[in-house]
Amino acid sequence: MTSKTSNNKQKASVKTAVSKDERPADRYFSEYEEAHRDKVNQIIHYICIPALAFSVFGLIWSIPFPHLAFLGVYNGYFNWASFVIAIAIYFYLKLSPIISYFILFILLGFSYGIMELVAWQQAGGPAMWSLCVSVFIPSLSALLIGNCREPLYAKNGLNIKSLAIAPAYLLNQLLNKLRIKS
Repeated sequence: MTSKTSNNKQKASVKTAVSKDERPADRYFSEYEEAHRDKVNQIIHYICIPALAFSVFGLIWSIPFPHLAFLGVYNGYFNWASFVIAIAIYFYLKLSPIISYFILFILLGFSYGIMELVAWQQAGGPAMWSLCVSVFIPSLSALLIGNCREPLYAKNGLNIKSLAIAPAYLLNQLLNKLRIKS
């Protein structure tokens, strides 16, 4: 066996050892970070990802949900967004339990905010879904403009997985700054 072949095998074994120890969350976060290097785009993401998540959550909340008699007085609180909360917590729990707990509290905060918007709507204010659309359109537009600044965006395009990872990535960045191990 030549030394070149043995060096290649050693590199391959080191690579597999690193990838075995790496969590899926770490792999997703490093892919996300690699695709979002531009400083302006990062600032846009810090502002627009939470706004976009809130507006999408509100739009899902506003989809009519059937009246289920067994829910009683809780009919207005159980809706399609409840399923989104369950699916999101399951997805993020598989990535990182700490992140999933923080995401749960954030989604509960979103729920409170949306219930306040619904109460405002019932008191004569604007429709909750229209407020969510008015946040959704500029947030998504700014994210797309920011992503166009990235060299890898032309190669990868709009990535749905990236939209699911973005909130967890931003939360992971915050937890790292607070020195909380996720």
